[in-house]
Amino acid sequence: MSSAIRHPKDFWIGVIFIVIGLGAVFTRGDLAMGTSLRMGPAFFPVVLGVLLAVIGLTGVLRSFFRHGAPMEKLHLKPLALVTLAVVLFGVLMRGAGLVPAAVVLVLVSAYASPKFRWKEAGLLAVGLALFAYLLFIKLLGLPIPALGPWLGF
Repeated sequence: MSSAIRHPKDFWIGVIFIVIGLGAVFTRGDLAMGTSLRMGPAFFPVVLGVLLAVIGLTGVLRSFFRHGAPMEKLHLKPLALVTLAVVLFGVLMRGAGLVPAAVVLVLVSAYASPKFRWKEAGLLAVGLALFAYLLFIKLLGLPIPALGPWLGF
């Protein structure tokens, strides 16, 4: 059984770009577009969404003419762990603070790798948490708690 799609990777990444781009266009709610001279709050996301959809359409069209390797197996465990890490970061930021949220983000997302090692991941997590604390709280002065109310602070 032959397929008209010669480059499956280009095809599927194009479809993903189109879906995300059109999602940005159609989920703007009741925000005003404005004009190119007086841009409203929806102008930038809509323009970027259209551009992303056009790039996706280019990829889909190119997949019919350019040859490429077949799709590899979809690895769901790393995808799920990285998604979980981002969600946990968002949940922990308010309650636990920046430092614990950053540590959890790095540890959970690093666990998605087949080369995961606790020592390296722990050092990276501590280093990133320290860097984030210094940059966002000390240097930029953002009102983010380093340690949140869940930890008694």
